[in-house]
Amino acid sequence: MKLAIVLVIVLGTVAGAIGYGRRTARTTSVSEWAVGGRRLGTLIFWFMNAGEVYTTFAVLGISGYAWALGAPAYLAFCSVSLSYALGYWLMPKIWRAGRKKGLITQADFFAARFDAPWLGVVAGLVGIAALVVYVQIQLVSLSLIVQLALGGVLSTTAAVIVAAIVMLAFVYLAGLRSAAFAAAVKDVLMVLVVILLSATVAAKVGAASMFDVFRLAEQAHPGIGRLPGVDPASPTGPVWLMTSALNVALGNWVFPHLFQVSYAAKSGQAIRRNAVWQPLYSLAYFFIILLGFAALLAGTKPAGGNLNGALLQFVTDKYPAWIVGLVAGTGFLLALAPGSVLLLTSGSLFARNVVTPFKKNLDDRSALLLSKVSMVGFAAIAVWLTLGQSKSLVDILLYAYSAIGMLAPAVFLAFLWRRTTAVGVLAGIVVGFVALLAPFAKNVWAAHLPDWEPGLIAMAINFAVTVLVSLVTPGPSEHAIAVGLALRAEDVTSPGPAEPVTVRP
Repeated sequence: MKLAIVLVIVLGTVAGAIGYGRRTARTTSVSEWAVGGRRLGTLIFWFMNAGEVYTTFAVLGISGYAWALGAPAYLAFCSVSLSYALGYWLMPKIWRAGRKKGLITQADFFAARFDAPWLGVVAGLVGIAALVVYVQIQLVSLSLIVQLALGGVLSTTAAVIVAAIVMLAFVYLAGLRSAAFAAAVKDVLMVLVVILLSATVAAKVGAASMFDVFRLAEQAHPGIGRLPGVDPASPTGPVWLMTSALNVALGNWVFPHLFQVSYAAKSGQAIRRNAVWQPLYSLAYFFIILLGFAALLAGTKPAGGNLNGALLQFVTDKYPAWIVGLVAGTGFLLALAPGSVLLLTSGSLFARNVVTPFKKNLDDRSALLLSKVSMVGFAAIAVWLTLGQSKSLVDILLYAYSAIGMLAPAVFLAFLWRRTTAVGVLAGIVVGFVALLAPFAKNVWAAHLPDWEPGLIAMAINFAVTVLVSLVTPGPSEHAIAVGLALRAEDVTSPGPAEPVTVRP
């Protein structure tokens, strides 16, 4: 029964999404495929935006973190609220730049704002690297769900490969508008599943109410509800929570796919309305953490001790087959919709910003084909990264945010400081990655700032270097500076016509 329910949910949603995307699409072009024709209104933008924030990380990752560590799962509450506070200010500015200058990718913005096509290539490569790590999260989750749906008949390797094929098949047939439809269905199902499980979970673990679950968890595992969690020696204390939340919030809207989501909005007002209300959506994390604590109380033992599978194992152990199928089908969409956008964005960056500068006569049709073909390679890299790893989805997410955080100083300075230069941005990126990845740097942070999120340290160093080098290098032209001019009030409500693309190969 569970397999049948999974198939109905997944196939029905995919069919509806593809039908919706084809019905609303006007042209077969990179612009339509990648940014949905810049016509996403408030409602569909809500689901598209939430679909990129609430993925399998939100459900499987955070519940698994609560099951394994306890209070460190509170990271989800802090990071989401901070992200939307920044998004209210930043995303409309990105939207305006994209519409006024006809930008399609994040790397287009870097090339245009800093008057340096070569910097667009650098930004494209950094963005692709971060996105591939992010795809890894979706593949880990999808592989667990595939194994659950098929009763464990597939090995982990086979399940990961099947998950990648399904994701590629969807994104090949779809586009951003189709992914937005799938995200809407997924979000509705996620809310229903969380309500259903939360309303019944107390009875499954012998608690008097859902609040009693927390009391029993604290009684059985003293300290689970306070930082640093169940392990007193864990570095996941208050400093870790604050620095990790800041790292996620500052890096969130810098991800290339969220740049494209911003471009896709119909108006700046649609973006700001979402930024005002979506922090309320983060309240769902209370129930997700509740389920993680309940799984711990129930003595749940996921296969191989994999904390990412704790919630799935708990539901399998305690609930009837039809609920297991509903959870698995919803989880499938939680990975499929965001994962497809991640691959779509990677392909767009590769064709438009890595290849086109070196092949100037590439037409739109060829660029679209190259985008789709390149996704196979990126999916294969993500599969390779996924196989054999056992890290928490939260840990993988923090790695992805640390990588994309190397572009964050440039994005914020682009709108705040006219003097920021392309050479300064490049120097900041290089030094930031050294601070993030070099063994000697890791040893320094571990010795002197053991509780700090390394990604935030590297981002701060990146910012300082970008400013210092920009002060001693020639600034960009006035035409380039205009890309990052402050958002005017009339631009929030009036989209206006897009200017021709100004990114020169």
